[in-house]
Amino acid sequence: MQATVPAGLDRKEAEVYLRLDSKRLPRHIAIIMDGNGRWARRRHLPRIAGHRAGVSSVRSTVETAAHIGIPALTLYAFSEENWKKRPASEVSFLMGLLCRYLKAEVPTLNKNNIRLEYIGRLHELPPSVQEKMQWAREATAHNAGMVLTLALNYSARTELVDAFRSIVDAAARNGGLSHLEIDEDAVSRHLYTRHLPDPDLVVRTSGEMRLSNFLLWQLAYAEIYVTPTLWPEFRGVHLLEGIEEYQKRERRYGGLAGDASQAHSSDHPRTRVSAPHAVKTGRS
Repeated sequence: MQATVPAGLDRKEAEVYLRLDSKRLPRHIAIIMDGNGRWARRRHLPRIAGHRAGVSSVRSTVETAAHIGIPALTLYAFSEENWKKRPASEVSFLMGLLCRYLKAEVPTLNKNNIRLEYIGRLHELPPSVQEKMQWAREATAHNAGMVLTLALNYSARTELVDAFRSIVDAAARNGGLSHLEIDEDAVSRHLYTRHLPDPDLVVRTSGEMRLSNFLLWQLAYAEIYVTPTLWPEFRGVHLLEGIEEYQKRERRYGGLAGDASQAHSSDHPRTRVSAPHAVKTGRS
């Protein structure tokens, strides 16, 4: 019996989707969006043209992921290193682009039942940007479908520092540091992504073979898919091709061949998407 193609997929996307096992889709996909500058340079355009073109890629990728029922999608939009090392003019453009994206895309997010979240040291962003982000988060808070998380002013090493600080602060409020207990579950509970399952699949565009300080704790057992496609050229069909490659692999979590049945067990740690809850970390 042939699988039913979800509504909203175009012809090319439908062709790839029909090759997938709809029961083995990743619960959480993380994407390192890379190649905007190279895309612009090859066309003799300024870097900001690449960033602007990348917005269409975000829209296509997000909608395709939502159409096929991916529970969580996280996009590495703006790293802490970008914030500190890029020219001020480019950072200013990116902040404006983010605000315009949020204003333009909230209706589409609501149409597709997508809830918007953020990770990173958001309190360091300009107040006007924080206000627009909070507006978009509240405007989509009622949605119960896919969770779209934007990593902004994000660094995995900073996230771990903030997690350890949060653990120490919690112990100090609960009888003092003599009550401090640190294990993997404790660290996970204090990460920015504590309301999300760990990613099953991480996609990197532009052919670069590195994680770039992105979700280093959470990606411990993720499958890595690298495509030479530059981010402004990436579309929903490329995401589906990444999922197709993911489904060809056997996930063992340190076990032996033949144990892959555990890979999609609901008993595996951190598999469910839940509503975020506030703790004192570097994010708002």
